[in-house]
This record gives sequence, structure tokens and C-alpha cells, in this order.
Amino acid sequence: MISIPKGTKDMLPQDAAAWHFVEDKARQAAALFGFREMRTPTFEHTELFTRGVGETTDIVTKEMYTFEDKGGRSMTLRPEGTAGVARAFIENGLQQGVLPMKAYYLASVFRYERPQSGRLREHHQFGVELYGSHSPYADAEVISLAHYFLSGVGLDDLVLYINSIGCKECRPRYNEALKKYIGENLADMCGKCRERFDKNPLRILDCKEETCRRITAAAPAVTDFLCDDCKAHFDGLQRILSAAGIKYEVNPAVVRGLDYYTRTVFEFVSRDIGAQGTVCGGGRYNNLVEEVGGKPTPAVGFGLGLERLLLVLGNTGRLNVPAERGDLYIASVGERAAAYAPVLAASLRKEGVSVDFDLMDRGVKAQMKYADKTGVRFVAVIGDDEMDAGKVALKNMETGESVEAPFDGIAGVVK
Repeated sequence: MISIPKGTKDMLPQDAAAWHFVEDKARQAAALFGFREMRTPTFEHTELFTRGVGETTDIVTKEMYTFEDKGGRSMTLRPEGTAGVARAFIENGLQQGVLPMKAYYLASVFRYERPQSGRLREHHQFGVELYGSHSPYADAEVISLAHYFLSGVGLDDLVLYINSIGCKECRPRYNEALKKYIGENLADMCGKCRERFDKNPLRILDCKEETCRRITAAAPAVTDFLCDDCKAHFDGLQRILSAAGIKYEVNPAVVRGLDYYTRTVFEFVSRDIGAQGTVCGGGRYNNLVEEVGGKPTPAVGFGLGLERLLLVLGNTGRLNVPAERGDLYIASVGERAAAYAPVLAASLRKEGVSVDFDLMDRGVKAQMKYADKTGVRFVAVIGDDEMDAGKVALKNMETGESVEAPFDGIAGVVK
């Protein structure tokens, strides 16, 4: 047989209710905060990600699914959602529209990495993007949306870490101090960190190797090197979050893994899925739109992996989503009733009733067993007597009680 590609996963019919639950919660949260859906292509020109995400990131150097199309152009399956939104923002003239632009997406992303708990080569993200505002209130709005959504699905005990990694003005001073500290320990660090040392030393703080984490634990804090504007912005964000009652911890080790971040970075972390505990991450990226060809535009947002979210919900016993159930199953006895079942089903579906009927030429007992296994709410058994009388007994599969109704009154009973 042909097996599923490594690092991918099927969503089976019995899993659909859980997925619909979190996706519906995401859409509801986004709508409450004034964000509207945006959809971008599954693949983009490779240059969009090398320029937008950053040439020194693991995503660009090791994880992208890149291919040459029939026209000889280099294309890449999107490894994250933000760069595509930035491209769409520029290309569709949204910079000249009403600002701030508030958009969200539910999309699949692709990264070639070692599959592990909550991390797949194809996974799905809920992300939001807010373009046009420099204000710390915009940062707080995005964090508040994430907090509202995560609380709404049952995760109200996550830890929120925030940090500021500065801007083009103050980050060079921090990079210099960081390189001075790390240079004294570089020989003891992993090969990846040694590669990052000259290109992007800030990324070393994001290393998950235990030896490197012990060394960077005593590194200078980026918040000690912020310029006055970045410090005022970060202080403002903390005041706003505190006033909103959103608990947080300042964590200088949070830098995120993409080059486009500036100033605010944040993560919601769970301790229920091991070392890879980040459930949601985001921050501000004021240089991204300019980097991919637009006019300078401030922006802030987050991305959240749905597979990882479902894993956390399952591990904490909070994924108690009722199975999706049909309204009615029509069990038929005899050719006359079997021919009428699809006619009745079509009529009831027009009234908004979810209806199923026998497609396997089963006997009535087998039909009843099937109906029970599917979890349908009501069953109607139709034979010659019911056809002659024009009415049927509707059995409630939860209570066992039956209610008689004419064919044209079935919808009123089961809806």
C-alpha cells in the first residue's frame, strides 16, 4: 500500500468535531476583535520567504519545501503565514485603505523538520495580523485576542511570556554585548549557534540545546539595552496588559525564531507537552512590509498551531467535544418504503434537518445498529403501514421514547 508521508496526519471523520470546535472558536474570537479572514496562496515565490522570514533562520536554511515550476521559477510551499499576508497587503493596495488592517487566517503550512509531539511537516495555523499602528495598544489587542481565544477553548492556565528585542537603533548595541559574552563560551556551544554567531547572534538565545541554554541563561538581557522609544513602548504594553487583568512574565530569553521581529515578542506556554511547550507565539514586525517591497508599515500579530493546541487540550483532559450527530435516520422496510426514504430525506433536508437513510440494502435490524453507531438523535422506521397512514413513530435514541408525527410534521419534532 501507499502510506501517508512522514510528518503528516489524516483528519478522520471522528476527529472532525474537535477541529470544528477550535476553528469555530478562532473565527468567533477574531470577529469579536474586528478581524476579518484573509486567504493567500499555498505557495509563493521563494524570494518572499528568504527576504521576509530571514536568510539565517532555520525555516529558510533547512525547512522549506522549495521546487522549480515548469516555467523555471523557484516556488516554495508557505512555511508560515505572515510573509504571504504582507505580500497581499502590498500587492492589493491595502496600504491605501482603512488602517489599521485587521486580518486573520486558518491555513496549512509546510516545514521539513523532524516530526515530534505537536510538530508536523504539514500543520495548520490560526494567525492574526494587525497592520498600520505603532501603538502598544495594538500589541495588547493582539495578545488579548490570543488570551481570549485560548481561554475560550479551555486553556486559561497558560503562562504568557513577553519581551522586547528592540529595533534597528538599539539592537546593534545589544548584539555587540551578546557577542562579547558568547564569544568567551562559543567553543562549548553547538554548531548551529557557532554558525549564528556572526550572522544573527540574537537567534542563539532561541537554541533548545541544553548546553547552550545553560550558557545563555547568564547572558546580558536585551531589555537593558533598549532605546528610549523601545523602552517606552514596552513599559506601555505592560501597563495596558496589567490594566486588562492579563497576567504575564517578562522573559528576556523569548526572542522568537524569525528575523522579522522587532520590539515586542511574546509566547503562551504550556507545561503539558514537554520541552516544545509554546502553544502560541507572536510579536511586532515593523520592518517586514518594507523588506518585501512596500512602504514602511508597523505590524503585529501571532501564529498558533492547531495540532499542538489539540494535543494540549487532549493531554489536559479538556477536549470534551460532543461528537457531531445527525438529526434523523430513516430505516425502511420493503421496496415501497425504500423508494420513499430518499424522497422524504430530500424534503426534510430542505427544512434544515440532517437526514441519513439506508444505502447498503440492509435489513431493518442492521439499519438500527448502524443508526445507533452513528449517534443519530432520532430514528424513524417506515414500512407499508406507515406509508398507508402517512405518519411514523420517531424514536429518541437518547431517552428511548417515541413520538408519532405525520411525514410533513417530522421536522418540527427532530429540529
